[in-house]
Amino acid sequence: QVQLVESGGGLVQAGGSLRLSCAASGRTFSRYSMGWFRQAPGKEREFLVLINKSGENTYYTDSVKGRFTISRDNAKNTVYLQMNSLRPEDTAVYYCAASLLLAPTRTESYEYWGQGTQVTVSS
Repeated sequence: QVQLVESGGGLVQAGGSLRLSCAASGRTFSRYSMGWFRQAPGKEREFLVLINKSGENTYYTDSVKGRFTISRDNAKNTVYLQMNSLRPEDTAVYYCAASLLLAPTRTESYEYWGQGTQVTVSS
């Protein structure tokens, strides 16, 4: 069992930055690939980025490549999402999730989810 808690969301102006954190409970964090997703009102949950269990490999969707950076600290059971050059279209609830698969990009591939943190980007 893994419990995930996101933090770091908030209101930021376009062009600004935010750093999201996702703290995991339990001693098995390093067994999981971790992903970040987001969901805007009226839209489906969207995959953004994943990092493998060691932190050596990452994968970004085109919409955030070059602007967002995922990292993890297995000693602290935490995964991070650094978001730069934010745009109004980045406004959404952001979720972290954990998966035992190697490179999961689909929502249904993730076993555990956080409660989400709101990110609002004003123009």
